[in-house]
Amino acid sequence: MTTSLNSGTSGATALGVIAILLWSTTIGCLRILTAALGTFTTAAIVYTLAGALGCLALALRRGALRRVLALPKAYLFGCGALCVMCIAGLNTAVGFSASKAQVLEVSVVNYLWPALTLFLSVPILGRKARPWLALGVILSLGGVFLALQQGTRTTWAGFAERFAARPAPYLFVLMAALAWAFYSTLSRRVGGDSGAMPLFLLAAGLLLGLVRLTVTETAAWSWKVVPALVYTAVCPSLLAYTFWDIAMRKGRIVLLAAFSYLIPILSVGFTCLLLSIRPAWTLWAACVLVVAGAVISKLSISDPSPPVPSAPDDS
Repeated sequence: MTTSLNSGTSGATALGVIAILLWSTTIGCLRILTAALGTFTTAAIVYTLAGALGCLALALRRGALRRVLALPKAYLFGCGALCVMCIAGLNTAVGFSASKAQVLEVSVVNYLWPALTLFLSVPILGRKARPWLALGVILSLGGVFLALQQGTRTTWAGFAERFAARPAPYLFVLMAALAWAFYSTLSRRVGGDSGAMPLFLLAAGLLLGLVRLTVTETAAWSWKVVPALVYTAVCPSLLAYTFWDIAMRKGRIVLLAAFSYLIPILSVGFTCLLLSIRPAWTLWAACVLVVAGAVISKLSISDPSPPVPSAPDDS
């Protein structure tokens, strides 16, 4: 019995790692798609397609959709709303950004979610934090900033000026980071054995479709767009979000939240490879900071295994 439960925890944690690896390929694909279709057109199609494929898979498995609809209402409606808020908020923030510098700053704010997830695991999941958690968070966020700053220079004065002129992107992405951190912790408390991620993705896609109706975008379809669109809908969207949902409900949440700091590093590395760009030395410095911060963050919070029931006494 002990081996079985520990195996389940390890398997769920492994799915979380796969989700992180899949998310790291998102930026390179989105650069291809948004350049051709526009930010909101891309997001609406990707998440609607991901949700529709996921719901189709549920419908083809006997009883799966019924089990999903029977999940606790707090998970379906509460966590579902948080997931939709995160996806819609992040994509709206990127779409409303007025410059490359502002997109960079929005990305940095978005990567507050691993730190927020670690912090929320203390009051919501009863984890115990040590004083050096703040140091780990600061180191990791410094590494995230360096990783995302490839080819771009930003200053505090420039940030303040852009925030004053156009605060909406920062507010939307802060909402997204908070929503995803709350989702990642609360789904463990109120989620059941199954997840409803396909429904959440479909709802986010439809909401982004409504947003798309309020903005002007010109789509230029080509042979490069369709494979990138299908991959982005299936891998970094449907599979990654579904795997993460399982990991947050059954895996080691503190370990995965700390490991999540590597997403921007892996993302920049993948994008450089995809676009044949030679990374600057700052990327390697960022790697050191992120890894050091992630290790300190992980060690600063307890991450116990799920309770294992004792075997029945046959004597």
